[in-house]
Amino acid sequence: MPSHPVVRAFVDAVNAQDQQALWTVLAKDATVVDVGTERDLDAWVERELFSSHARMEVVRESHDGLSVTARFHNDIWGDIDTAWEFSVSGPVIRGFVTGPG
Repeated sequence: MPSHPVVRAFVDAVNAQDQQALWTVLAKDATVVDVGTERDLDAWVERELFSSHARMEVVRESHDGLSVTARFHNDIWGDIDTAWEFSVSGPVIRGFVTGPG
C-alpha cells in the first residue's frame, strides 16, 4: 500500500469501488492527464475506474509516496503496468498524471 495517506485513500477507494470515498479525496477542481492528454475527470473516472471495475496493486513508490508504479486492471485494458504521479494539497488530490509504467 502507498505510504502517503492521501494516495493510499485514492488506491483504497479504487479497489473498493467506492465512488463516494474517491470523490472525497479528489479536489472539486482536480485534473487528470492520461497518456499525455488532459481528460474530463468525471468521464475518465467513470469509464476507467468504476464502470470498468478497476483495481490497483502498487508495486513501487517514490520516497515521498506521491509517485507510484502499479499493476492496474480494468475490464477495458486488462492487466497493465502503470505509473501515477499525484499532486496533493492537504487532504485532497489536486491532480494526477497516469500512463504506461
